[in-house]
Amino acid sequence: MLSYLHDSHLRRILCLMVAITVTLCVPSQSVVAQDQPAAANQEPIENPFARRISIPDFPKGMQWLNTSKPLTKEDLKGKFVVLDFWTYCCINCIHILPELKKLEQAYPNELVVIGVHSAKFEAEKKTKNIEEAILRYEIVHPVVNDAEHRVWDMFGVRSWPTVLMIDPEGNAVWGTGGEIEFETVDEILKAGIPYYAQQKTLDRTPMKFDLLADKQDPTPLRFPGKVLADEANKRLFIADSNHNRIVVASLDGKLIDTIGSGAIGHDDGSYSKASFDHLQGMAIVGETLYIADTENHSLRKVDLKKKVVTTIAGTGVQRRGSWPGMEGVELASDLPQRFVSKPLETAINSPWALWVHKDSLYIAMAGPHQIWSMPLDESEIGPFAGNGREDIVDGPLLPPVPYQEGYSSFAQPSGLASDGKWLFVADSEGSSIRAVPFDSEQQVRTVVGTSELPHGRLFEFGDIDGTKDEVRLQHCLGVAYHDGKIYVADTYNNKVKVVDAKSGDTKTIAGTGEPGLADAPAQFDEPAGIAYAAGTLFVADTNNHLIRTIDLATGSVRRLEIQGLTALAK
Repeated sequence: MLSYLHDSHLRRILCLMVAITVTLCVPSQSVVAQDQPAAANQEPIENPFARRISIPDFPKGMQWLNTSKPLTKEDLKGKFVVLDFWTYCCINCIHILPELKKLEQAYPNELVVIGVHSAKFEAEKKTKNIEEAILRYEIVHPVVNDAEHRVWDMFGVRSWPTVLMIDPEGNAVWGTGGEIEFETVDEILKAGIPYYAQQKTLDRTPMKFDLLADKQDPTPLRFPGKVLADEANKRLFIADSNHNRIVVASLDGKLIDTIGSGAIGHDDGSYSKASFDHLQGMAIVGETLYIADTENHSLRKVDLKKKVVTTIAGTGVQRRGSWPGMEGVELASDLPQRFVSKPLETAINSPWALWVHKDSLYIAMAGPHQIWSMPLDESEIGPFAGNGREDIVDGPLLPPVPYQEGYSSFAQPSGLASDGKWLFVADSEGSSIRAVPFDSEQQVRTVVGTSELPHGRLFEFGDIDGTKDEVRLQHCLGVAYHDGKIYVADTYNNKVKVVDAKSGDTKTIAGTGEPGLADAPAQFDEPAGIAYAAGTLFVADTNNHLIRTIDLATGSVRRLEIQGLTALAK
């Protein structure tokens, strides 16, 4: 969870909002089913909310997305409303989107979710970028662009994500900071709906919204996230993330195969049967392809000869709480010497990128802000580096006690590459490039980034080339290594940069900084993945739904059309 630090004077109309708790006065056994009308002689139901605070209307003049018009308090009268304060870079915000979707499906007539997009990064203030995020995360509710934090300040919000519930009469009745689960809000709604139904203030008329997704044309690739170049076998593997599949092509763009049915799911088996959920990073060893199946919170393995997909780690459910090996530990004296457990019995949390070094698979585990590792024999899995605190801090790899300070910290690691001695990490929330030693006697260091700042390390970013001390990036998601250079997909700057792995000297090699789809001068739109092979960089140009190439000898940028790949139907 990210905390927003600022010095402005907040209008804290609901300054205690995050501390609001709900007291369910109605015993659970007396809760009336949501679709059951109240009997005429039914005993009065007590309001289950101990505290209600009337809320103001939304400020005027704001941009609303996924709806044909701005919404007002009057428009929402009669509905339970969940305000989701989020920003589209934030992994915790991403985690609760599926929970919100479950609520929308469970309560289509009683509940309206509204995303209040209160940006962290400069790039996230732009309406077009928020539109792309809405499409990428498949959001089906209205979103208001709170670029200047007007709604955020009005409610006294302090961190991403924060969720606030408003009752059908326009009162704030519950709120919390951090991730939520469906079951928590479901319990609150089940307690509240009977009261407002009896009061006749609950309006069950469905609300329909003008969704951005309904206006999109199909494309062969849909928000490709990561790309892997297999130079030895002249193959390119593309994480076609929003088509929930892997596209396999030759390095010159001829389609070889597709892995996955395209449906969201967690099925193993043949290429046509296997299913994924918004997969991201990949790694390859011989004819075995490893996949970070991000929103399934799983690792998958593909036998490229037999054309079979197998799950090798994760339970399919997001890990929350303790580290591996900590189950049942209550005393410090009972702490395990190593934080590991069996891969298929271990829940993991948003694996985003993969790298193989010798006999181990390394995982950029974005959810817990750590680097994890798993031997290729799949005997165990657990944290390799990072104390689990979201920050940009150098130091020893792993603490003896979870979250102990004085050890390395990461902030949503999202890309991996290596020179064989160091694992280079695109540490996105801190806009930094980190170096993790394979040798446990050495310490994590920052190649370029914010680790030297005394505070506010996650909120210092920009678009500055130069020497190590000058460099600023903006939410970089991808890295590739070749010949002493780290090539960076500087995602929110819409650029590709090159960093000297030793000195940290950095310069832009492609991209004007403005989002677009030009080759000369080159423009990108939030590139998230990058790979090197045979003198060429392959870039997953995510919001353009394309793979782009950069010839390192000439600097020329081109589109790589995947010949034979057709658009999937909506």
